[in-house]
Amino acid sequence: MGEIEGTYRVLQTPGSRLGVQKTTGVSTLEPGQNLSSAMASSPAKTHERDLPIKIKMLDNTVEVLDIESKYYGQTLLTEVYKHLNLIESDYFGIEFQNIQSYWIWLEPMKPVIKQVRRPKTTMLRLAVKFFPPDPGQLQEEYTRYLFALQIKRDLAEERLTCSDNTAALLVSHLLQSEIGDFDESEDREHLKTNQYLPNQERIEGKILEFHRKHVGQTPAESDFQVLEIARKLEMYGIRFHLACDREGTKINLAVSHMGVLVFQGNTKINTFNWSKVRKLSFKRKRFLIKLHPEGPYQDTLEFLLGSRDECKNFWKICVEYHTFFRLFDQPKPKAKAVFFTRGSSFRYSGRTQKQLVDYIKDSGMKKTPYERRHSKARASTRASNTDVPKQSVPFIEGLRTPGSPASAAAPFHSVHSSATPTPVLPIFAETSPSSLDPRAPYARIPEKNGAAPAEEAGRKLMQQPGSAMLQGLPVDHPQLSSLVLKSPLGLNPAFQVNLNAASQGSSPLLSPVLSDAGGARIEEDDEMKRKRYPTDKAYFIAKEILATERTYLKDLEVITVWFRSAVIKENAMPEGLMTLLFSNIDPIYEFHRGFLKEIEQRLLLWEGKTNAHMKGDYQRIGDVMLRNMRTLKEFTSYLQKHDEVLTELEKATKRLKKLEMVYNEFELQKVCYLPLNTFLLKPIQRLMHYKLILGRLCKHYTAEHRDFADCRNALKEVTEMTSQLQHSLIRLENFQKLTELQHDLIGIDNLTAPGREFIREGCLYKLTKKGLQQRMFFLFSDMLLYTSKGVTGTNQFKIHGHLPLHGMLVEESENEWAVPHCFTIYSAQKTIVVAASTRLEMGKWMEDLNMAIEMAKKSTEKSDMLLENSVCSRSNIFCSLAVSPELPPRYLLGQAQRPNTITHVCWYRNQSLSLSDYLCMIQNQLSGYLLRKFKNSNGWQKLWVVFTNFCLFFYKTHQDDYPLASLPLLGYAVSSPVEADGIQKDYVFKLQFKSHVYFFRAESKYTFERWMEVIKRATSSPARSSLLLPKDEKDSHTD
Repeated sequence: MGEIEGTYRVLQTPGSRLGVQKTTGVSTLEPGQNLSSAMASSPAKTHERDLPIKIKMLDNTVEVLDIESKYYGQTLLTEVYKHLNLIESDYFGIEFQNIQSYWIWLEPMKPVIKQVRRPKTTMLRLAVKFFPPDPGQLQEEYTRYLFALQIKRDLAEERLTCSDNTAALLVSHLLQSEIGDFDESEDREHLKTNQYLPNQERIEGKILEFHRKHVGQTPAESDFQVLEIARKLEMYGIRFHLACDREGTKINLAVSHMGVLVFQGNTKINTFNWSKVRKLSFKRKRFLIKLHPEGPYQDTLEFLLGSRDECKNFWKICVEYHTFFRLFDQPKPKAKAVFFTRGSSFRYSGRTQKQLVDYIKDSGMKKTPYERRHSKARASTRASNTDVPKQSVPFIEGLRTPGSPASAAAPFHSVHSSATPTPVLPIFAETSPSSLDPRAPYARIPEKNGAAPAEEAGRKLMQQPGSAMLQGLPVDHPQLSSLVLKSPLGLNPAFQVNLNAASQGSSPLLSPVLSDAGGARIEEDDEMKRKRYPTDKAYFIAKEILATERTYLKDLEVITVWFRSAVIKENAMPEGLMTLLFSNIDPIYEFHRGFLKEIEQRLLLWEGKTNAHMKGDYQRIGDVMLRNMRTLKEFTSYLQKHDEVLTELEKATKRLKKLEMVYNEFELQKVCYLPLNTFLLKPIQRLMHYKLILGRLCKHYTAEHRDFADCRNALKEVTEMTSQLQHSLIRLENFQKLTELQHDLIGIDNLTAPGREFIREGCLYKLTKKGLQQRMFFLFSDMLLYTSKGVTGTNQFKIHGHLPLHGMLVEESENEWAVPHCFTIYSAQKTIVVAASTRLEMGKWMEDLNMAIEMAKKSTEKSDMLLENSVCSRSNIFCSLAVSPELPPRYLLGQAQRPNTITHVCWYRNQSLSLSDYLCMIQNQLSGYLLRKFKNSNGWQKLWVVFTNFCLFFYKTHQDDYPLASLPLLGYAVSSPVEADGIQKDYVFKLQFKSHVYFFRAESKYTFERWMEVIKRATSSPARSSLLLPKDEKDSHTD
């Protein structure tokens, strides 16, 4: 390929800070030299002519800084940050336009005059350079204010594209921040003189409607709401770089905290995660991404940009983003070459996000006020006295004030500033009414009185009621206008989404997904709770019922609230199907809402939080379970119709294109974290959970215990229901799996043909002329399919071959081919040789294949379906290079492609699953709060964790509508920590897959054992499927 002009190797960087301690990257600094000393030692003539540099701030004021002509970029950046008294400065940068009108970031290690062609006439501007995924990671209120101004700028420049509803909501929060509470005449006047959006007159009514709802919201709370809404948008922090792929298709490249992104128009079509990128380089106009090898597919992707300068600029941004978000420490210095160098020596030279967060967390310095230009809203003194304003947050940073000597030396002066001069507010021990005047502007000034510790300030803040937030509701969600604004859908109050619930549990200014901040405090609180709460095993079993019931109700809401809203809004579902679907699931949902309230009330009594003197009578759960199991029995007829509901829904999506489109788009929403039809199986699966939990209670109690009789009778009631629905559940699980695979496979039309049963899916290596090639195999009761997953834009598997089971023969052939775990499949059409990853996997496949062949021989009915007629044209869809061989986990949705399912996890982790594994998974679902710790982190994070579908899903609280992240557990090993792990806590279990290690801490011995039990059962697959057993054996096996 010739000489590469710029390269950057991505070696062993810890994915999301998971595991690997090595830091990589190179800096242009000399060994032993830091950035400030390098700047100080750089030669500068003291009598050089000064240059006036104009810099536009984020509030649109323009400042002029007189600098020496040979000032380095870092010196200019430092002076700007001192002028602003900006603490979390590493998130920001200065940008300017080059001759081609492209925005370029000012490099710290180069003189300004060598970067800016005409420094006297060029307008530089301060901007946010690195956008963190969670605004809770920004510790300073002032930093969040500047981020909100950046969002405002992006809206005005049409960089942050979004729906009209979302744009109006963002502008309404900006209005609240700038002019305070709603006043229609003042709002209209303000919107006339301030342009937040192009053509904002079109949605002015919506803006006012939203602003009316923000009464009492402080500027800091408004800023946080702006960031919370913006971060959920696909275009948050995105800066496009025009490019083409190898076929000449026009695309846009961008970079974010998680990797390099590929867009077509404004739609993201792929993500190259940092964990999958091995090397980034460029040669002239070509930008090259080298991936870690995945099977036989090409591991180097190439994109063509407009010019060499554009290509190098994008490469530099990628290098900086990777270093900032992925490395623990500042890159080590690189020794300069003696004779010659090859390629670019550019490296990021600032602090990484980890260093920045640690610095702020450890410094514990005082907080200082700041100025909100243009704002007529409430003042923020940011004082740490007893009357902490609601918008204040714990501030832990070194004190750098405008009055300090370093800052005083900054030769700044303002020109045509759009803000009026702001008086400095005095800070007193007690907040005076005048200092909190809603119309008084406020300035960032040094604080002279004592500051409360950060922990105390945080505790006070947590005690304050949270403001109404759209937390947990994607603002670009199609249901926003219907569920939040108008709610005209004819739903009763049971179906309205509680938007405030997620914000009531914690302050919107403190995020539990911070790397490890607040870990010690979590542990102390946890210890106190253990001492205060009951320790009886029955209590923790009752808590398990409560936790799983909360998750179950949220799952039902995916259908009853979210999907209902989507189909009504688009008028996509026929009236008959609407009636069939919702008349069966609505009564069940209503019943469980009441049931959940009963359980919550009983647990409060049990814990002694209410009616403490009566708690002895309420330290049991059997009576609640018995009463509700008898009531639930009346809903058996509804559950028996779920088979018909699933079938009719599948038929309708095939027949009606509009419904199919709504269905597919809904599956891409974050709230639909599993395949949609999976949620329709939840009611029957929940009965199985009740049976298992009640069985555990009966086993725990002695026969004389006052709760034993009720638990035993409740178990009898639920056993009677499950025996009626057992066969229906197996049939529905089979149909659901076939339906899911119909969407995942390219090349077969009628996979859900009557009589077909799914048996096993998984990875095997097929022997070809090129050697062993990875293939995904699917075994059904009448055929065996093998497929591959290449670089596709649809995230589907392409069928390579199909083998009917009639006349098939399977035999081990390890000795014949000298390939470990190898066996041969002989069929009437062809013979193939495949190898499994382990001998156990080979045994599972051979046993299932032989059993399926035997049953096919005995079958008197032959399939009416001719497979040849169902196999579609195998057109080549693997040509696009604008996609990655591995896609992000299912929770990262919103892409124009099919989201990942457990089948994809089998492919990437080289695993296999049978239908009996899926049926076993039904019995191994769990929810609850856990403390999570990464391998190299210091503190523990408290998260709501849901285990289902072989995956852990992580939420901030149990009230959230969709998960923050997911962790597929196939291939993971679960164990207790060893001494080398350095974990000194009780009830901790360890999850490990290769170098990825997680630690989770439970609240009690029972909870710890339950998590270990369900994860072990789900990740250690049974030897073979039970589907093909004789009927009597099948019943006993499944029961």
